[in-house]
Amino acid sequence: MTLKIKMASLGIVQTNTFVIGDTTTGEAVVIDPVDDAPFIYGMAEEEGWTVRLILATHGHFDHVLASKHLKELTGAPFWIHEADAVMLHALPEQGLRFLGTRFPEAAIPDQLLSDQPEPVKVSAIELECLFTPGHSPGHLAFYLRSHHLVFSGDCLFAGSIGRTDLPGGNYPLLIESIMTKLIPLGDETHVLPGHGPATTIGRERMTNPFLNESLM
Repeated sequence: MTLKIKMASLGIVQTNTFVIGDTTTGEAVVIDPVDDAPFIYGMAEEEGWTVRLILATHGHFDHVLASKHLKELTGAPFWIHEADAVMLHALPEQGLRFLGTRFPEAAIPDQLLSDQPEPVKVSAIELECLFTPGHSPGHLAFYLRSHHLVFSGDCLFAGSIGRTDLPGGNYPLLIESIMTKLIPLGDETHVLPGHGPATTIGRERMTNPFLNESLM
């Protein structure tokens, strides 16, 4: 069993989208259909992969803009946490608020996730859903235990954390999510965030200024 992860930073705020492929079966999972569905589809296609599932860490526009188009291209179901699903209905209006233009409609979720004990599984790809609210009410991180790697969305970044000044943001809750769900994954765990470069739990535990007070 060999897994391969491809990443691209797309869209107006350079949000990271990830395609995880099982190179044995050729099946793949997309995390955060950011923007430009044909490009994301092409990331999988050039490896000979078939996208079987589309996941969103949360419902903010920059993480779901391509969800409907990518779902149409692949036929794959789209899953998101139940507490963030309501944001999808307002996606066109989010565009008016932030950029003065309407965004496309988001995909209708095929399943609503929660902090469930059973991992999401596609072939050898097993992703544990870690409920990490604070940046948004229904934020999820996806932990790939087999590779000691977590897709942290907009919860934890290299040297920073997700913003909490948007509707539904909660700073104390975000810090609690990081401290109780991500830090215990261990220093060696790699972190692939929703924006910016990769990091590790150990590096953030030692150097992230937002976590220093919590860890003292």
